[in-house]
Amino acid sequence: MKTILHKAASRGHTNLGWLDSHHTFSFGSYYNPERIHFGALRVLNDDSVAGGKGFDTHPHDNMEIVSIPLSGELKHKDSTGNQTVIKEGEVQVMSAGTGIFHSEYNNLTETEVKFLQIWVIPNKKNVTPRYGQISLKPIQQENTFYQILSPNEDDQGVWIYQEAWFHLGSIDTGTSANYNFKQEGNGLYIFMLDGEADVDGQHLEKKDGYGIWETDKVTINSTSKARILLMEVPMY
Repeated sequence: MKTILHKAASRGHTNLGWLDSHHTFSFGSYYNPERIHFGALRVLNDDSVAGGKGFDTHPHDNMEIVSIPLSGELKHKDSTGNQTVIKEGEVQVMSAGTGIFHSEYNNLTETEVKFLQIWVIPNKKNVTPRYGQISLKPIQQENTFYQILSPNEDDQGVWIYQEAWFHLGSIDTGTSANYNFKQEGNGLYIFMLDGEADVDGQHLEKKDGYGIWETDKVTINSTSKARILLMEVPMY
C-alpha cells in the first residue's frame, strides 16, 4: 500500500477578497510540481465566495467538473441552456467535452457560499457537453459511505466519463466504516470535510487530504463526529 498526506495548512491559497480558495493541487497562480494531481483527480478546490459575487462566464473543455455545495447557494448558467441553483445537499456535474462556457455566482447577497470544485480527467475526449444535478437527500445514510458519483448513467448518483466513484459519509464518534475499492488499479483520495478520523493508522483532521493506492480496501475510524468525501479514481 502506498500513501500520500496533504495537511490542510499545506494547501495553496488564493484570496481575492470576494473569493477565498484553498487548492489541494496546482491551480491558477498556485503551482507545486509535487502536487499536480492524484491519478485522474486533477483539481480539488475548497472555495468561499462572498455574497452576490462569483465567476464570470469562462470556457472549459475535455474535463469532468463536479461541484458540491457545503453551505449557501450557488447559481449556475452555461452555454447549453442550463440555469440552475445548487444548494447544500446537492451535487452538480458538467462534462465539458468539446467545449462549454459557464458562470457561477453566489445566489445570495448577504451570505457566503462554500463549495468544493473538483475536476476529473475524462477517459473520453470531445464528447457532447452535458449537465447533471441531483439531490442527495433520498440516498443519504448514516455511519456508512453512500455513492454520489460513478461511471454508470443508471447507477446511484451523478455520472462522469471516467472509471471513478465518489462516496460521502457522516460517521459518528467511535464508529468504523470500511470502503472496498470498485476497480483494481484505482486509488482513493480521502478529504475530511469535518471532524477527525484515523485511516489505517493515519490521523486526519478537518480539510486534510490523504491518498491511498495499491490496496483494495481501507478502514476509517472516526475519533469525532466526521463528514468525509471519498474519491476513487484511476491512477494512470
